[in-house]
Amino acid sequence: MPETSGSTGRTPETHVIDFRAAEQLLASRDPRGAVKLLDGVIDVYPENTAARLLRARAFFAAAQLRSAELEFSLVLEREPDNAFAHFALARTYERQGRPHPAKRHFRLAAALDPNPEYLRAARFDA
Repeated sequence: MPETSGSTGRTPETHVIDFRAAEQLLASRDPRGAVKLLDGVIDVYPENTAARLLRARAFFAAAQLRSAELEFSLVLEREPDNAFAHFALARTYERQGRPHPAKRHFRLAAALDPNPEYLRAARFDA
């Protein structure tokens, strides 16, 4: 009999399918649908940083900025060298009208990864 997670009878493979489906929902501009799927994955695997990062992106896309901020911050607690998470958190702060923390995280992203988009956003010349 396959191993199940919780009382839902879902298998680890089902959670992988949910994660992949959430990626597709986000790509097809259904961030709320992605969040719903990822909530179940994160309930069972709360330490899964990839799922949390995807959920943060979905929150951002759904303009749930406080939730996005919290999720990106949690990812950065676990992976302080994640340049994308710094960049995305900076974008979140920017959309919230919080330029000072945004600038700090744009610069951290650019310092960690010289991606041209990160470097432009960091505005080191300003």
